[in-house]
Amino acid sequence: MISYTVLCVDDEALGLQIRRALLEMAGFKVLTALDGKTAISLFETNAIDIVLLDYLMPEMDGGRVAAVMRTIKPKVPILLHSACVDLPQETVDLVNATLSKGEGPEMLISRLQLLIDASQVSMGSNR
Repeated sequence: MISYTVLCVDDEALGLQIRRALLEMAGFKVLTALDGKTAISLFETNAIDIVLLDYLMPEMDGGRVAAVMRTIKPKVPILLHSACVDLPQETVDLVNATLSKGEGPEMLISRLQLLIDASQVSMGSNR
């Protein structure tokens, strides 16, 4: 099985730890960041297959993080994972998909895999 790298970004440490464990059990490599600045640094310096990004974070919200990431590596898929139900349209336009934090772990893993698969096909990767 191919192991894809997910960058998980969330200012809530416990939620980040839970998602990390869940994704690692599903076979993903996981990098984590508690804030946007750290996430961007990891994004610039690592081979990332997909980003799992929270929206509501202090200092730099998920929309600003996504905008910067799009300028660095525009083809890397971003899944906005948020409890916020009223996301700004300009933020939604920057990401590949959104997923409510209320969805179960199976939906999270499934959505990540679908986005990775679509990304690999569009880039013609034989990874």
